[in-house]
Amino acid sequence: MECLPKVLHLLPVRPALFRLPSGGGIIRVLKTAGGVFVLRLSSPSFRHTSRPGVRLCTYCAGVILLSPSHLGALGSSPKAIAESLDSSTLRVWGPDKNPVGRLALSSSCWPLSLIPSESESNAGARSLGKPVEDEAVDKNIFKDCSKIAFYRRQKQQLSKKSTYRALLDSVTTGKDSTRFQIINEVAKVPLLAEVYGIEGNIFRLKINEETPLKPRYEVPDVLTSKPSTVRLISCSGDTGSLVLADGKGDLKCHITANPFKVDLVSEEEVVMSINSLGQLYFEHLQIPPKQRATKENEEDASVDTTQENPEELGLWEEKFGNFVDVKVNGPTSIGLDFSLHGFEHLYGIPQHAESHQLKNTRDGEAYRLYNLDVYGYKIHDKLGIYGSVPYLLAHKVGRTLGIFWLNASETLVEINTEPAIKYTLTQMGPVAAKQKVESRTDVHWMSESGIIDVFLLTGPTPSDIFKQYSYLTGTQAMPPLFSLGYHQCRWNYEDEQDVKAVDAGFDEHDIPYDVMWLDIEHTEGKRYFTWDKKRFPNPKRMQELLRSKKRKLVVISDPHIKIDPDYSVYAKAKEQGFFVKNHEGGDFEGVCWPGLSSYLDFTNPKVREWYSSLFAFPVYQGSTDILYIWNDMNEPSVFRGPELTMQKNAIHHGNWEHRELHNLYGFYQQMATAEGLIQRAKGKERPFVLTRSFFAGSQKYGAVWTGDNTAEWSYLKISIPMLLTLSITGISFCGADVGGFIGNPEAELLVRWYQAGAYQPFFRGHATMNTKRREPWLFGEEYTRPIREAIRERYALLPYWYSLFYSAHVASQPIMRPLWIEFPDELETFGVEDEYMLGSALLVHPVTEPKATVVDVFLPGSNEVWYDSKTFAHWGGACTVKIPVALDTIPVFQRGGSVVPIKTTIGKSTGCMTDSPYGLHVALSTKGSAMGEFYLDDGHSFQYLHQKQFLHRKFSFSSGVLINSCADERGHYSSKCVVEQVFVLGLRKRPSSVTARSSDGKAQPVAFSYCARTSTLNLEKLSLNIGTDWKVHIQ
Repeated sequence: MECLPKVLHLLPVRPALFRLPSGGGIIRVLKTAGGVFVLRLSSPSFRHTSRPGVRLCTYCAGVILLSPSHLGALGSSPKAIAESLDSSTLRVWGPDKNPVGRLALSSSCWPLSLIPSESESNAGARSLGKPVEDEAVDKNIFKDCSKIAFYRRQKQQLSKKSTYRALLDSVTTGKDSTRFQIINEVAKVPLLAEVYGIEGNIFRLKINEETPLKPRYEVPDVLTSKPSTVRLISCSGDTGSLVLADGKGDLKCHITANPFKVDLVSEEEVVMSINSLGQLYFEHLQIPPKQRATKENEEDASVDTTQENPEELGLWEEKFGNFVDVKVNGPTSIGLDFSLHGFEHLYGIPQHAESHQLKNTRDGEAYRLYNLDVYGYKIHDKLGIYGSVPYLLAHKVGRTLGIFWLNASETLVEINTEPAIKYTLTQMGPVAAKQKVESRTDVHWMSESGIIDVFLLTGPTPSDIFKQYSYLTGTQAMPPLFSLGYHQCRWNYEDEQDVKAVDAGFDEHDIPYDVMWLDIEHTEGKRYFTWDKKRFPNPKRMQELLRSKKRKLVVISDPHIKIDPDYSVYAKAKEQGFFVKNHEGGDFEGVCWPGLSSYLDFTNPKVREWYSSLFAFPVYQGSTDILYIWNDMNEPSVFRGPELTMQKNAIHHGNWEHRELHNLYGFYQQMATAEGLIQRAKGKERPFVLTRSFFAGSQKYGAVWTGDNTAEWSYLKISIPMLLTLSITGISFCGADVGGFIGNPEAELLVRWYQAGAYQPFFRGHATMNTKRREPWLFGEEYTRPIREAIRERYALLPYWYSLFYSAHVASQPIMRPLWIEFPDELETFGVEDEYMLGSALLVHPVTEPKATVVDVFLPGSNEVWYDSKTFAHWGGACTVKIPVALDTIPVFQRGGSVVPIKTTIGKSTGCMTDSPYGLHVALSTKGSAMGEFYLDDGHSFQYLHQKQFLHRKFSFSSGVLINSCADERGHYSSKCVVEQVFVLGLRKRPSSVTARSSDGKAQPVAFSYCARTSTLNLEKLSLNIGTDWKVHIQ
């Protein structure tokens, strides 16, 4: 005991957290400034350290071994009693009850094995856990704006109001763009501005150094192709200005020379101004100080460092905690402001655990776009989490605009809304009159590096904006049908028997599901593309069991590769130089689940090609064609890195620093994974890939989820605006972990989360390893029944879901929609985020409060009528109604004027429902009409695309006639399925007869029943083929 340190003031770098066996609690290991490892206890229920043989896996690729003798000396000795002082810190007490120091691990006191044997590594790694539910996010691990050097520099420099001016005598007009110089009176280094007109009412502005010391990074691969340009016509402007107009003349760019400003004019109204606040900022590449030969060179710096310590400005080095970011290129940040005239409602720039409508940042933190692994992220926080889409939408009555800032480096966005009403003195004396002033929102973008490359999307409607953005970055990939079913996941299902038992449990309790998921423990020591031979000795047999029920398997594949020369994936990548490099030229090494790892450089096309080849069936032993992939930890997560990610001066393909492209890393892994699954199927089958990290354009490759959420009501509630924000920024296939990943949800919360998840695009239950099991049948039939009903409702609506995904794929329309998209001229919808539309037909208001017995549901649209999807009760629009809710109630309303296709029978999985019949819910508008669409193909291949093997049908109801007609003559697909039931909601009187007439003209009477109380007509025992023309006459 003599070597124990005294009580220390800890300087934690990154808590390493470890689960003790038998539910003993969580120990976290912190490294002190002196290199001492200190244990802290996170569970108040565990009060002694006497646990013989406990192995703790550190985050440094090794295992700290506490032998029974060590534990005995510390935990059981009469001279030293280890006890929890405050339920969080272990101290060692002597026989006189006086503390003798903290219980500590030090290499001088106890053995520290950094290169353990394989068996020890696996055992330790399996005990390794992420922080448990009572571990709050340690904000000290992550930066706020005050810790970000380029933010401090820009704020300091912009306070001095140095201005840029455009040199309009330098204007040149090329085939694609109009170019001119911009110069700052201080820096004297010319910038080159390029203005492009792009097909579909889009403008593009690029600003770069005219002659940089070396090329600056421009984001590749995100745009689907080189956008088709529209020649801009130079119109006569005033002296000192230039006007560029598109061919139609209703959109103009008005460029003012001094100070430099761009006004975007639509129909003679200025809708957006660029640099009207003078916040254009551009740090020119410089020669490093050590290489500068003369004082004159030094004065070329674009940053004035006279007022502050250069070290504080982080010009060439930036410190955060124990990390030092060495910047070989020096300061390279950029910034620009945009003023949106008449706009107060802004949305977008995911991913944050924040409200759907963006908030003013004037008195707080800017929105940060920097992909980070933030376990149990704090809600209502502007810290960037797993993904970044630098795309913002602004909406007001009559117009929607978009700003797409194409930059993959760390980015900050400030938002300041000036209200529409101000008080001004209108006459002499004390009387002030209220004067209306147009509202304005200013948006200030700042990025650490790269160039200014911004697309201005001019709408004018929300639908136009979605098409414009998808024209640039692509539409949502058409998913295989199975992926729209329910997914069952856990970290981790233990072995093949566990998988078999859970699979059987769904059948025993009559709950459909489609996909079983396996987390990192299925591998051999966290080596991806392998199987743990003891736990999963026969993975093909396990997959055949799932296949027999038409189910699938998803397994995890992270970007870190365990450093092990005997691991073929590592050895081959190492040999071919496929890893990210450190700034000294060696392979970058960081710590993640396997211990010490290297990270594949997915920015390299050859690495992506090689990685894709690993999914081939002969290469990925044990895989079959029902196995699909989950990309996790791809921010990338590096446990002992700055902010738990990769150092910014790591080097990628093309000699680009990681800082330039950080937010693209996960985008590239998902791209390579999706391509691998397509290649293994010889281009015939659609892939399914879920990714945690993402960027603009990730929608082309699969699905996204909201990461490591917590089993609390507030996280259920925040999931709705988080998913709405993803949806309007192109990523329609999104969801949140049902039940909350971290912690143990109470039964009511779990039920409500299943009910919400059933009406969100990606529907997966997931939980971390130290939580109680929570399969849907484990809480008693009282709770199993509403969960079963929610999942079965999901499966009944699959025809509608699949049709919505087709619309997202071909027409760019989001699936999960905030109300303002469907009701763009109704101001009261602009801030609603507790309910949403699924397509244009269904309004969903999940219950997100405990013990709720009634919810207030806002039904928009003064000319609308809304029908309760269960009771068929109806209400007029533009009102808030109080809806009673029991535990099994999901408030869902069908919009009058819509037709929703459903499946009338539910199978074990989507594959078991291929030939089951359809029903139609026809909800009449106030005018007595309705319309809807239906899409069908084989659900898994690309034949819908290459051979036009699909059905696209249109249902319409008017003047008492329901018609099924072809919506797209190009498609041909044979289906045996029939429509067997039709509900017509809002039919005000009982019909005298109903007849069905097929395309050959034959008429048959139809059995029906009518409910006068709900004004509902039920047509029964129909047999009308879903893919042929027919009519039903109601008289």
